[in-house]
Amino acid sequence: MYQPAITATGVFVPPDAISNDDLVAAFNAYADRFNAAHSDQIAEGEISPMEHSSSEFILKASGIESRYVMDRKGVLDPDRMYPALRQRSDDEPGIMAEMAVDACQKALAKAGRTGAEVDLVICAASNMERAYPAIAIEIQKLLGAGGFAFDMNVACSSATFGIQAAADMIRAGSVRRALVVNPEITSGHLEWRDRDCHFIFGDVATATLIERQVDAAQGFAIRSVKCATEFSNNIRNNNGFLRRTRPDGLADRRDMQFMQEGRKVFKEVLPLVSAHILHHLEAEGVAASSLKRLWLHQANKTMNDFIGRKVLGRDPVPGEQPNILQEFANTSSAGSIIAFDRFSDDLKPGDRGLICSFGAGYSVGSVIVERF
Repeated sequence: MYQPAITATGVFVPPDAISNDDLVAAFNAYADRFNAAHSDQIAEGEISPMEHSSSEFILKASGIESRYVMDRKGVLDPDRMYPALRQRSDDEPGIMAEMAVDACQKALAKAGRTGAEVDLVICAASNMERAYPAIAIEIQKLLGAGGFAFDMNVACSSATFGIQAAADMIRAGSVRRALVVNPEITSGHLEWRDRDCHFIFGDVATATLIERQVDAAQGFAIRSVKCATEFSNNIRNNNGFLRRTRPDGLADRRDMQFMQEGRKVFKEVLPLVSAHILHHLEAEGVAASSLKRLWLHQANKTMNDFIGRKVLGRDPVPGEQPNILQEFANTSSAGSIIAFDRFSDDLKPGDRGLICSFGAGYSVGSVIVERF
């Protein structure tokens, strides 16, 4: 049996950023056009007029101030309002693989490793750009890695579930070194014309290098991982390969993009995640008070504040529960890894922390780590 450890992380950040003010200007322009085009129906009471959004509303609802996207122009075009990504030939790297390789190379460089030293690649994300061949196998080839690779999807919990899968294989000795990669192009499945959610998501890719602790000079030992699922369709995306087989398969159905019953999610997810973390800590004999840091899923500041208070039994002090929402928005599975990447270098040997992600499923995964 081998002790698995996180030895490096890497983050790919898209070149384009969109502020709340930018987003609101585009959304409000679209809303005005919609209302003008449907003025008769609105006057007759058949449909309701679209309300304007505002930067104040977005910040209060989420804590988000900006987000990075793979294409800014398409998202901010009131006549389009979704990304415009170029068609790639089958001989070119896919866009998800390209993002992922950038993050992987950064993680490998930090650890002084090469792609050839990796024998497992897991591409874990909320949406894949194709069904097959696996994005992970494409990443494996581009990195020159050996061994094997596969895709997995547990929505926003994909990173922690991927970490568990990789850590278990390293612990058992079936692999020596693994990359868990989370390329998230969430701008592609967001309805930017929906006031309730048009501000939520951003694009990014993260990579986590996991290897045997005995092979590394420093990093974070993975002391324990706990994952759980409980079915709910309150967060969902009903798109898929069977779409064209159904009577309304070619229709512009709203549920083919990100859907969320926000109030139900808040009510049900918060106690689920808080209890999961507390049970995990108790089972491992780790006191919440001993944790130096919580790297939580970056979906909503209010949610993280609530979970932090429940787990610690008090309000987290500055820096104890870092948020990156204000810059990145919700990046699905990548959020907790961005927080870990940016706010872990200052921890000292023996310091413990917890990485947690949660989301559609419902799903929740927590990882107890210790600096060495």
